[in-house]
Amino acid sequence: MSEVLIVGGGIMGLWAALMAGRAGIETCLLERKNVGAGASGGLLGALMPHMPDRWNAKKQFQFDALVSLESEIARLEAETGLSAGYRRSGRIMPLGREHLRDIALGHEKDAERHWIAGDRRFHWHVGDAGIGDWPAASAAPFGVVHDTLAARVAPRRLLTTLRTALVQFPHVRVEEGAEVSSIDPQRGRLALADGRELAFGQCILSAGVESFPLIDRLAERPQAPSGGAVKGQAALLRADIDPASPTIFTDGVYIVAHENGHVAVGSTSESHFSAPFSTDAQLDALIDRAVALAPNLRGAPVIERWAGLRPKATGREPMVGRHPDHERLSVLTGGFKVSFGMAHVLAGFVIDEIVGRRNVELPQAFRCETHLAALQ
Repeated sequence: MSEVLIVGGGIMGLWAALMAGRAGIETCLLERKNVGAGASGGLLGALMPHMPDRWNAKKQFQFDALVSLESEIARLEAETGLSAGYRRSGRIMPLGREHLRDIALGHEKDAERHWIAGDRRFHWHVGDAGIGDWPAASAAPFGVVHDTLAARVAPRRLLTTLRTALVQFPHVRVEEGAEVSSIDPQRGRLALADGRELAFGQCILSAGVESFPLIDRLAERPQAPSGGAVKGQAALLRADIDPASPTIFTDGVYIVAHENGHVAVGSTSESHFSAPFSTDAQLDALIDRAVALAPNLRGAPVIERWAGLRPKATGREPMVGRHPDHERLSVLTGGFKVSFGMAHVLAGFVIDEIVGRRNVELPQAFRCETHLAALQ
C-alpha cells in the first residue's frame, strides 16, 4: 500500500497513526503546529456516557468505546512507561429539582439493563448526598446521581503517551510545522503552505475545525458548511482534592479531579465569539459556579486559563469514514465533546476501512456519507 498521510495531530490523528502503525502501514502524520496544539490539548478530560435511557446503536457504540478505552490506555502505558492520567472515577450529578430525582430513578433501572460489558456491570445510583461536600448539600436538595461508568484522563498526558508510542514503529513518522493548504484526492496529492507537494495512497483528514473548509472545497456544487467551531474555556486549579473523587457535572459545569492536586473546571460552549483563544468573564463565572458546587475549591489558585476551538460537524455527531466521492480520502473529525472517549475506536474503524476489514459497526449517523448527504 502507498503511504497514508494523516492531516492533524490531535487526539483523532494520533490514534489513527497508532492504529496504522499496528497495521504495518507506511504512515506520515502532518501537524500544522505541534502535536496537541488544538482543542485536544485542553484541560478537562471528562469521559462521560450518554444517559442510559432510550437505548440505541449510538449509545451502545459509545458505551463499548468507554469500556474498551481502559484496556487501550493500559496497553499504551505498558508500552511507553508513561501515565495518561486515566482513572474510572465515576461521576456525581446533583439533583436540584424534585422531578429530576424521579427521572433519575427511572434511569437507574435503564442502566441495570444496558450498562453491561461481559461480566462487568456499571451502575447509576440515586442517593441522598454526595461524598462530604463533594458536591455541597445545598447544590443537591433532592439528592445525587452517582454513576460508576464515567472516567477521566489527563488530555496532555494522553497525547504525550500516544506520541511516544509511535516511536516503536519505524514506518510511522510525525512532521510538525506542516500546514496543509489543499487536498487533491483525485491525484492523490496534497499541498503544504511552504510550497511542497506530497503524494499519498490514502489521506485521513483529522485536523479538527480546520477539516471542514478542506472538506467543503471538494464539494461539486454549493452546499451548507460541513461543520464549524465551538469555543470552549476552562481553568486548572490547584486544590487538595482526592484524585479518586468522581467528576461533578451539572448544567454544563464540569469539575474534574486530576492527579498531583490539579482540578479542571470547564467548560463554556460558545458558538459566537470574537477572540477564539482568549479567556474572559465567562470563565470567571464558570469558576464561581464550580466553587458554589464544591466549596472545597474556595480560595484555590487558578494556575492556568485555557481557550480553544472544538470541531462540531453540522450533523452534530462525529464525521467518520471514507468520503463518498473520493476513495482516497477518509474523514475523522467533528468529535466536539466526545472525542477522547471514542477516538481509539473511530480511528480503528478508519484504518480497518482502508485495509479492507471490519471489526466494529459504525453508527450510520457517524458516517461521512450521511453527513454530506444531509448538506445537499
